[in-house]
Amino acid sequence: MADNYHHLKPIIMNVITLSEDAFYSLLNEVIKYVQEQHKRPEQRFISKKEAMQRLGIKSPTTLQKLRDTQSIRFSQVTSRTILYDVQSIDDYLNKKAIDTL
Repeated sequence: MADNYHHLKPIIMNVITLSEDAFYSLLNEVIKYVQEQHKRPEQRFISKKEAMQRLGIKSPTTLQKLRDTQSIRFSQVTSRTILYDVQSIDDYLNKKAIDTL
């Protein structure tokens, strides 16, 4: 059988060994770095669907009531598109939160 690989250059590799603790420490740093790189900036305004999920409600009527009573801020971009202010939703939820000890 003829040698078909004579034109390939040999590859020289360095092997690095790590202790288990060092490996997991490095792995945690890499995960942390990747998460930081992929962090999306918090959106100021969100869709109706996202607002309902964040509020934990299923009824669009309830969302309408929160708008009507000015319990949450919103922006009506077009006649059919309404976006909801994330901070006002969080503030509303915090006002409704019950402190427990």
